[in-house]
Amino acid sequence: MNKRVLYIEDEPFLGKIVHETLQKQGFDVMLIADGSKVMQSFSTFTPDICVLDIMLPNVDGYTLCAEIKKRYPALPIIFLTAKAETADLVKGFEVGGSDYIRKPFSMEELIVRINNMLSILAKAKNSKDNNSDRTLGRYTYSPLRYELISPTKTIKLSQRDHEVLNLLTANLNQTVDRKFLLKTVWGDDSFFNSRTLDVYIRKLREYFSEDSNIELITLKGKGYLFLVR
Repeated sequence: MNKRVLYIEDEPFLGKIVHETLQKQGFDVMLIADGSKVMQSFSTFTPDICVLDIMLPNVDGYTLCAEIKKRYPALPIIFLTAKAETADLVKGFEVGGSDYIRKPFSMEELIVRINNMLSILAKAKNSKDNNSDRTLGRYTYSPLRYELISPTKTIKLSQRDHEVLNLLTANLNQTVDRKFLLKTVWGDDSFFNSRTLDVYIRKLREYFSEDSNIELITLKGKGYLFLVR
């Protein structure tokens, strides 16, 4: 069965090119140009991945991403946008985005990122170990439900949150090489992806702030140590 892509883009020319190219690559694609019509599309089209512009009429991409992740926490979302400021990047990940591609972009890059995201998702679904709940100090991490349960709340994890945390906790109290983490989760260790990883590390530290016996330590020049005392 072909993988299904929900593509949300209000630029007609770009939308047509991307739509047709993805179809030629074997994807089933639903193209929507109006942000207000996205959520209702899920009743007739169940996507494997979402490619989402930020600047949309009626409902912006950030708002849409947050709404989608509430209902479908495991659905990967790739932001495709002309916004290039660091604050925009951080906001995109904070609302649940899995990846971020700046316009102008090449179709080759978009296809590689879509396939990489789908490959990671498939590996996570097929791994029994990844689906086992893990007790981390006062927290419980549930990979199957994309949840981190703290003493006071339940945190819904994004796809990237889950991928990074899964690797770190699978190697509990051991050094995880930074390049290995980048290549496993993002497919390469480029400067852009390296900055993106820094955003996720900061987020994970905030998530675990309720337990002083848990530390996510940066080992300069090496990688990370997820330490549970």
